[in-house]
Amino acid sequence: MQRLLKDNSLSLTMFGLFVVALIGQSVTGLDVYNQDRLDHDNPTIGYTEYLTTDAFIEVTFENWESEFLQMAAYVMLTVFLFQRGSAESKDPDKQEDVDEEPRDHRDDPNAPWPVRQGGIILRLYENSLFIAFALLFLLSMLLHAIGGAGEYSEEQMAHGESGVSVLQYFGTSQFWFESLQNWQSEFLAVGSIVVLSVFLRQRGSPESKPVAMPNRETGS
Repeated sequence: MQRLLKDNSLSLTMFGLFVVALIGQSVTGLDVYNQDRLDHDNPTIGYTEYLTTDAFIEVTFENWESEFLQMAAYVMLTVFLFQRGSAESKDPDKQEDVDEEPRDHRDDPNAPWPVRQGGIILRLYENSLFIAFALLFLLSMLLHAIGGAGEYSEEQMAHGESGVSVLQYFGTSQFWFESLQNWQSEFLAVGSIVVLSVFLRQRGSPESKPVAMPNRETGS
C-alpha cells in the first residue's frame, strides 16, 4: 500500500484537492443560489437538488471546458512550436525522444499493445492524449451550454422574454463571454510557465530545468 501511495501520490493529491474544491464550490454555490431565490421571493432548495440545477451545471462545466481546452491546445501546439530555453518546450535544434517513430518498435515485447498492433490502432494511440483532451473539452462545452441555456432562459422568462434552446444559446454573447473569460486566463497561465521556466527554477520539480542549467538550454 505504501508503494502504491508513493507511486500515485501526485495524481491522488491533485484529485483529492479537486474533490475538496468541488465540494466547497457546491456548498458556497448553494448558499448564493438560495440567497438569490429569497431575494426573488422563491423558496430555497436543498443540497442534492442544487447539484441538478442549471446554475451548478453551467458554472462547473464552464470551468472544466477551459481547462481541457488549455491542455488539448498545449499538447498539440508543443508538437511543432518551440520556446528556446523553456522547460516546457522541445529543443528546436535537435530530435527529441517524443519524436521517435513508434513503428520502429513494433517487435519490442515491452512496447504498448497499440505499438505492436500498428495500423489505425497505432494512429489513434499516437494521438490519443490530444484526442482525449479534445473530447473532454467538447463534452464540457456541451454541458456548459445545456446548463447555461437553462439558466439564461430562466432569467429571460423572468423578464417577460422567451427562452432559448441549447443551439440558440451557442449564438448568444452570454455563452461566449462565459467561455472566453476563462479561456484567456488559461492561455495566460500556460504562456507564463513557458516563459518563466526559461529564467526561473524550482529545484526538484520536473516542470523546471535543473537549477544550474543555463537559461538558453531548452527542456528539462
